[in-house]
Amino acid sequence: MNYPVWYLPNLGGGLLIAIIAVLHVVISHLAVGGGLFLVLTERKAVRSKNADLMEYVRRHTWFFLLLTMVFGGMSGVGIWFIIALVHPAATSSLIHTFVFGWAIEWVFFIGEIVALLIYHYRFGKMDDRSHMILGWLYFIFAWLSLFIINGILGFMLTPGKWIETGNFWQGLFNPSYLPSLIFRTCISVIIAGVFGLVTGSWLKDPEMRRTVFRNCARWIYIPFVLLGLTGLYYTRVISEDSFQNLFHFNREGSPFIVLLLVSSILLFGVGLFTLFRTPRFVQRAIALLLVLICVGWMAGFEYMREIARKPFVLYGQMYSTGIRTDSVAIINREGFLNRAKWATVKEVTDETMMDAGAELFRLQCLSCHTVDGYNGLMDKTDKLTERGLEAMLTGMGKVHSYMPPFVGTAGEKRALAAYLYRGLQGKSTTPDPPSQARELPLEIPEFNPKEAEYVLLVWNDLGMHCISDNERYFSFLPPANTLNAQLFRRGPKPEVVTGGVTLEYEVETGFRNPENHSLLWDYDKELFGVDLPAGTGLAGNGVTGTMESQGGVFAAHFIPLMPYNDDGTYNPYPIVTVTAMDQDSGNVLAVTRAVAPVSTELGCRNCHEGGWRWNNVSGLSDLTAINILKVHDRSHRTTLLADAENGHPKLCQSCHADPALNAAGKPGVLNLSSAMHGFHANYLSGMDHEACNMCHPSRPEGNTSCFRGRHLQVGVNCTECHGTIEDHALGLLANQTQIEAAGRLSRGLEPVYASSKEEIKPRRPWVMEPDCKSCHTNFNIFEDGFEGTAFNLWAPGLEALYRSRTDNHGVMCEACHGSTHAVYGATNKYGLQRDNQQPLQYQGLAGTIGTHNQCMVCHITEMTTNGHHRNMLNRDPLPVIVESYED
Repeated sequence: MNYPVWYLPNLGGGLLIAIIAVLHVVISHLAVGGGLFLVLTERKAVRSKNADLMEYVRRHTWFFLLLTMVFGGMSGVGIWFIIALVHPAATSSLIHTFVFGWAIEWVFFIGEIVALLIYHYRFGKMDDRSHMILGWLYFIFAWLSLFIINGILGFMLTPGKWIETGNFWQGLFNPSYLPSLIFRTCISVIIAGVFGLVTGSWLKDPEMRRTVFRNCARWIYIPFVLLGLTGLYYTRVISEDSFQNLFHFNREGSPFIVLLLVSSILLFGVGLFTLFRTPRFVQRAIALLLVLICVGWMAGFEYMREIARKPFVLYGQMYSTGIRTDSVAIINREGFLNRAKWATVKEVTDETMMDAGAELFRLQCLSCHTVDGYNGLMDKTDKLTERGLEAMLTGMGKVHSYMPPFVGTAGEKRALAAYLYRGLQGKSTTPDPPSQARELPLEIPEFNPKEAEYVLLVWNDLGMHCISDNERYFSFLPPANTLNAQLFRRGPKPEVVTGGVTLEYEVETGFRNPENHSLLWDYDKELFGVDLPAGTGLAGNGVTGTMESQGGVFAAHFIPLMPYNDDGTYNPYPIVTVTAMDQDSGNVLAVTRAVAPVSTELGCRNCHEGGWRWNNVSGLSDLTAINILKVHDRSHRTTLLADAENGHPKLCQSCHADPALNAAGKPGVLNLSSAMHGFHANYLSGMDHEACNMCHPSRPEGNTSCFRGRHLQVGVNCTECHGTIEDHALGLLANQTQIEAAGRLSRGLEPVYASSKEEIKPRRPWVMEPDCKSCHTNFNIFEDGFEGTAFNLWAPGLEALYRSRTDNHGVMCEACHGSTHAVYGATNKYGLQRDNQQPLQYQGLAGTIGTHNQCMVCHITEMTTNGHHRNMLNRDPLPVIVESYED
């Protein structure tokens, strides 16, 4: 950040470094191994008195001199030139750290030059012993150069204790020093043998060529075994993050791993042909092919080292952006542009947003990426919205540690996201249209407290059922709305009716699937693993039917509801009428209505592009679904998109366990809640409850606004119960620490409500939920109030959950208090009292059943004691009245 940027938008400095470095590294290794090849081959010629072999050595020396001293020297200068332009900060740091080491290496390099020049020009003009001494001197100087340079190269990947001590020798002789030295020495010997084949293939005498080829084959094959062993040793001394990035998480590493493996096989296999008698032109072709294979092999090896080093250019010290790790905190606080010496824009405002983003792009992105060339950002950013790009920048370096973190203020992050989206992609952000919610007609059933013998209470178990409605590509939330009901026989001591009655339910007419205009959703057998009649849900229920008796509760599970009317308009709060009848006589005992909330307003499109699927209101569009599957396939090496396009979409729970659908999942795979929250928490951190609104249909300005209960009216939001998305994710992941992905997803998260990760209690989704008594400590909100958060204070078991809990009389909490997220009195933008129909039907007040001394809803005599829980009678004389949704 303190150096000017060499702007190469379509080529990239990294590619230039790679091209020059790979060629130079091949020749520099030849310079080491080739020296040993010369002197040992000369010794063989002397001992065998083979004049033809000696002549071969003389000619090979001239070829070797030109290649290593001329091309090698020029490419060496090129390396210094290119790294100084592309990574000036890292180059400066290396020079300052190892200036003494470079000086030593230069002395050895001078020794190489002098020894090789004398060796060549005095060939045949001095006695054999003295000439071979020069050859040995050259090799020793060349290997000593490798001895020093190897330490500096290893330091860039494994600095070891130098990070703590700053000691020169500990930096030079770092953890990867020994395996790297042996590995590179073996490479040098192999390359020497390959280039020996090149000059040997031009010999005219067939027998001499055969002699040289057999000799060179030994140089190629003998080091192979040691090379493989030290390669394995090499992978064990790099850090765990480096190993995982290289072999598991960074998809860019796969081609180079394949390149290394394939070139190794080819080098071994093609080299075998040197042992057979073949025509001269075939031998030349083989020799040149082996040189190309060596270049490819070296490219694979060096690229693997680069990928293992990511996100650093100097491991643990300096990111590939040129920012030192110990400067991140202060830059995040004070701003990147403000501290960047060559930035022309120092502050982000509405007027400077795009210019500031362009500066940040050049200074933090171009060291590795191009615009639309090698490793280009155009195709890496075109599947995200501007908000999605901001989320991507938030999560950089957390889940996938091969990316450096974005460093700068929140405003600078927004500026870079804006530049990537508007400037680079040339797109524009279109604001969402106003909410299309509208007041819907509501008819509350009659109730005559003087004559009625029964009270029927009905509720949805969750307060909202969300649906991913593009089963053409995948599904993780199928239509599956569950209704519960309790029937009470009124009296001085009301009774919970458990038998002798039938409860029929019927969803209001007009709710159809807009894709096929069928009232009933058609489940795909392959997708959901069930073979049910068309239009029935996962439990065999349709939109009309009979509720099943389950002790003191009647239930209709997994009703396949969609939030659309016949005319395509969106209504996430359809009305269900439930009628209780005597089984014998068929007489109607009670009738009531409740909402069966269902929404397709999932926020995937907020980040993943694509817009809404239906009438600009809701639904998962094809483009959004495709973009999501592309990310999953790239990150997890799956083929979900190809499977879907071939007519075989997948249910997420086929791999991910999910208690909500009783799905077992696959071993070693995170459950769905842990995977979803754990991954996205890294990208939506620091957002408090707005992170929840990004995905769930709970936005106040949205078309659903599912969080609509009494808690909303008193200022309680998602995080006070569930914790922030960081806390929420950490609790879920802590329950699956045996799965490797849990550690990877949690390492970049910092708790908000808890002081440390260790304080967060592991929890199982859908089963371990916030406990109401964490805040309502004495069942009295007026005295106890809300104190902080219910996060990390989970209900002790399934039966203790709010949606499952009953009192000592068998009355379920939700029966009187209303559904989760919609406790009475709720405010609904599709009609203020749409959720409060039963409180209004039975007591004329939009509050808890029985509130404000309305016990006579069930009890035909006035109650003077608390029957269901403490402080029932300790209430203000009148409820809080909400006049409109906006209130």
